[in-house]
Amino acid sequence: MKRVFSLSVAFVLAASAAFAQAPAAPAPQKISLATGLQRSYAGIKMNLTEMSTKMSDADYLFQPTKDVRTFGQLMGHAANAQFNACSVARGEANPNQGNDNEKKATKAEFVKALADSFAYCDAAYAALTDASAVEFVKQGQNEVARAVPLANLVGHSNEVYGTAVPYMRLKGLVPPSTERAAAPARKPGQ
Repeated sequence: MKRVFSLSVAFVLAASAAFAQAPAAPAPQKISLATGLQRSYAGIKMNLTEMSTKMSDADYLFQPTKDVRTFGQLMGHAANAQFNACSVARGEANPNQGNDNEKKATKAEFVKALADSFAYCDAAYAALTDASAVEFVKQGQNEVARAVPLANLVGHSNEVYGTAVPYMRLKGLVPPSTERAAAPARKPGQ
């Protein structure tokens, strides 16, 4: 019995020492509406940009079944949606009006369309503040809070990414978000 007690005490002391050496958890943050949308946008921008460059030129024409878009059309669809939503948030006419990015033909064209749409949206998200997020902007016949089309865009872009992930998997590629999650953690300065 004495031995069990001694082992238990030793285990508790060892665990206490290990716990004491563990890095402190980061302090909790208050994340505002604007900051939350900006961070979400930055994440999906990184995922779609990396995905668009990782897929081979030939695989931009890949279509798992005849009833779905090609990979390239998915990237063009994302670009179209970004121009639409961000023009509403910016209170401007859509600069891409009449240009269907789903009809591009090459990887270079699709990647450029996606990059152009991100460049256009960057300004909308960068200008967003908690005050401007709740200002009303015209969307069709309605007026909506500026944050609405930007939040919907983040959701839609995540759906496009999720739809395109199986395309990559079917081509033997690891999606960017999975690749980052599986990468070993780097120490500061590495």
